[in-house]
Amino acid sequence: MPAASPDTRLVAPSLALASCIRAIVLRDTLRRPPMAERDRMNHHPATPFCSIYWLFDGDARILEPALDPSPVAAAGSAIFCGPQQQPTVSFNSGPVHFMTVLFFPDAWHRLTGMDMNDQMNRLADLNEALGEDWQELSRQVLAAPGDEARIALIEAFLEPRWRAARSGSGDGLMTDWVNRLGSQAAAAGIGRSMRMVERRVREWAGRPLRSLRRMRRAEQSFLEARSDFLEGRVSLSDVAARGGYADQAHMSREAREITGISPSELLRRIREEESYWMYRIWS
Repeated sequence: MPAASPDTRLVAPSLALASCIRAIVLRDTLRRPPMAERDRMNHHPATPFCSIYWLFDGDARILEPALDPSPVAAAGSAIFCGPQQQPTVSFNSGPVHFMTVLFFPDAWHRLTGMDMNDQMNRLADLNEALGEDWQELSRQVLAAPGDEARIALIEAFLEPRWRAARSGSGDGLMTDWVNRLGSQAAAAGIGRSMRMVERRVREWAGRPLRSLRRMRRAEQSFLEARSDFLEGRVSLSDVAARGGYADQAHMSREAREITGISPSELLRRIREEESYWMYRIWS
């Protein structure tokens, strides 16, 4: 398995933002020896999360899904990414340094007022997608002297806004955001039909609740399978049973929708291929 590297890490948000930010991803390969072309690819699963991607050094091009023209982000770029319905692959032509902040979609809806139905699969320049206050934050993040300073700027910007956005919602800490989202939508729709509840969930998260629950289950099963795999005792049939799937084939079908490959192939690539680094650090 490619060695764990301090230049690629997952950072938890502050406690005050635990129900707003899922994670912060940092990757900086500027000090590595030259990397092979295949190792400069980045494989990511389909995701329900929104994100902001800041590119400090290097460049990035989307390979999958195929786009015409294929956009290239240069150093100094800031990109807003909506939830992605299929796995994505990007490529860096050389060393790269970037940060990605992943937001729970309902939190993003509260912060920005965006209808998440309209953000599915969206990739847009931050300066076109967001208002002046976000643009000013972005300028500060790009100009900051290091990653810790950048995280501090982001959290200082978000914490008062998130307190105001979630006021009276009773969110508490984020344990299972999908179940919480379903409960909140139902509470907001008391006296209304289930169709109205589903419509509210789609507005907040961009997907039906059943789809979000499938993705949440797949994530939990992946983390269990990876843990078992690293300990040398993986049994995908056992993982499927613990996850509540009808059988291993059922789990594999859902995994393919999110990652593009079978669970067994995913575990092999995590072990052997640098480009699956995101799957190694996820927790």
